[in-house]
Amino acid sequence: MANDESLTLMNNESLLYLLQLASPALPVGAYSYSEGLEALVELGKLTSQETLAEWLTQELRWGAVRLEAAVMIRSYEAINNQDFEAVNRWNRWLTAARETEELRQQSLQMGRSLLKLLLDLHPELASIYELLQKEDCNFAIAYAIAAAHYQLDSHAALLAYLYSWTANLVSAGVKLIPLGQTAGQRLLLTMQPALKYAVEEISMLQADDLCSCSWGLSLASMGHERQYSRLFRS
Repeated sequence: MANDESLTLMNNESLLYLLQLASPALPVGAYSYSEGLEALVELGKLTSQETLAEWLTQELRWGAVRLEAAVMIRSYEAINNQDFEAVNRWNRWLTAARETEELRQQSLQMGRSLLKLLLDLHPELASIYELLQKEDCNFAIAYAIAAAHYQLDSHAALLAYLYSWTANLVSAGVKLIPLGQTAGQRLLLTMQPALKYAVEEISMLQADDLCSCSWGLSLASMGHERQYSRLFRS
């Protein structure tokens, strides 16, 4: 695992690749999902910057995104080791770990979009694609392929993955609660300690530790699937 010094010494080319991969402009459709936040706002569970911060912090500590990030890092390492059987295994494992149809379809749609983008930008990745089984690709797997191709530091790639997830849901909260743009930026700043802690914890997870407590997210997602009026995709 990289340390803070290695992040400081990251060359400009790697930093640019990392920023592009974590950018909200990445055309994978992340902005169209709220991951249950829309249902929670309608139920009055999320009403402020503070309640949204608490929800995001708990998700980083115990929720499904923790599993996604852990699988991303394992897939990144497997790709670097040319172990594509392991990549396929982790992809199937992550698909099976999804507890609602909405969350499963979100991950697979974003994964397909990112994989298509990577193949368009870097045709040489077709050789890796051919080694993967012809199954739907979860977003965490496609992200791992990109991070490995760009030879990004694993610690930095993990932090960017979690930050991108956090920033997307903060943006959703700004629209739904609603929060002002300044409150949204303040919330992102307050999330920094939780992000750093999550990176350190996820980096040290063993295979037997790959679990989550995501029943709250699952109930919110199922509620959103049946919500009458929605801004975000279901």
